[in-house]
Amino acid sequence: MKILARQLTLDLYNCDTNRLENVDDIKDTLRSVFGSVPRLCAEAVDEDHCAIVGAFAEGHIALHVYKELRYVAVDIFTCIESDDVEERAKVLRKFFRPDKIKSTFLKRGDFGLEREVKPKIKVRVAPLRRVKNAGAKVVRKLRGN
Repeated sequence: MKILARQLTLDLYNCDTNRLENVDDIKDTLRSVFGSVPRLCAEAVDEDHCAIVGAFAEGHIALHVYKELRYVAVDIFTCIESDDVEERAKVLRKFFRPDKIKSTFLKRGDFGLEREVKPKIKVRVAPLRRVKNAGAKVVRKLRGN
């Protein structure tokens, strides 16, 4: 069944602090991912929270950057069937360098069967984070906790 659009949401945890500071660098990265975005607006919600939205003819991108939490929420929405949202997401993951990523893929405007409406969810953990987690488990076992 043909769908109208696709949406990829990303939760980027424990991002590189240096990458969260400069809004202009984030906007430049978005421009590199989406080409010449006609409108790209950045709004400081408060000292720690910034929202960046880009609208283009075939969809939009929205980011919420939380500096203190080292967390970025990303929504990529596209109406082009041939658009590879996963490739666009790779560039954002490379820029923010998160330890953990949760991604959810949604088919928007899918008029197929109701059981097909469930989103696909993936969780990725950076290799260094896995090593830290394994080390913490070993220490807990040795302590008897």
